[in-house]
Amino acid sequence: MRRMLFFLGKGGVGKSTISSAVSYQLNRLGNTVLIVSLDPAHNLGDIFNTRLADERRNIVKGLDAMEIDLQGWVQRYLKKSRDELISNYNYNLSINLDSYMNILKYSPGTQEYATLWAIEYIYETWKDKYEYLVFDTPPTALTLQFLAMPSITRLWVRELTSMREKILSKRQTLTRLNPEASVLKGATKKEDDKVSMQLGSISDRLEKLYQLFTERSYMSLVINDDRLSLEESKRIRQELQKLQITINSVCLNKIPSVEDSHPEIENHFASFPINKIASVPGGIHRTEDLAALTIDKILDHIRQQEPSA
Repeated sequence: MRRMLFFLGKGGVGKSTISSAVSYQLNRLGNTVLIVSLDPAHNLGDIFNTRLADERRNIVKGLDAMEIDLQGWVQRYLKKSRDELISNYNYNLSINLDSYMNILKYSPGTQEYATLWAIEYIYETWKDKYEYLVFDTPPTALTLQFLAMPSITRLWVRELTSMREKILSKRQTLTRLNPEASVLKGATKKEDDKVSMQLGSISDRLEKLYQLFTERSYMSLVINDDRLSLEESKRIRQELQKLQITINSVCLNKIPSVEDSHPEIENHFASFPINKIASVPGGIHRTEDLAALTIDKILDHIRQQEPSA
């Protein structure tokens, strides 16, 4: 696989259309592409004029598409969490797990983690089949949250790991003082402790996701020439900088003509390649209409930014 491509921006700026056009035109250049909608309000199927679901569907030769069933991934995430709780704490499990999981599915962060696991699954499953994996993202809030999850959770896991090491150290001390103490249950060494091993596994998984976003992903910011879109795009840029995630390019979409000047946007994003995309007269009605969008600049830039193997 060459790249994971993410198209970010405010709702309504045209992320689905641009990500579809990039996928379609990369395919016309001879590349195999899988485009995935992460947006709960899917409309990839409307653009490609076909019904899409949580399984891949072929659009044209070498181009497949799918729409993630986010609630399905939430259920998978919760089931895995439940199974891990039972595995790690079966000697002292007194809570009602079903009630706990019913509450957890509404907890902050659950959708974001489910989205992360979906991206991870898609990458691991199809990275060798496709040259590009293209992601049509949700509006800003959810997108920034799932992109931030690896960084934030790595800090949380690091603290939990430190706490667990202290617990194991105390156990070792108490065991030396009284090897027969009945209150001492579980492992005393990190290599024998299920919780430590699980924390290590989570840490490795998050580190890999962080590297996917920072090293193997191409981030393109889709923007319209209006105040709300510009201000939100500024916030996206600032938040991604904090996460050390690079914006690679800007797509200025839905403009009357590529010859027009847009001083405020061009000045603010002067350090990025800006691909101006004029509206297609009559709109996009067929898959073939995606070829009419003027995205040569972004296609060239994507191919110039290939990561090292």
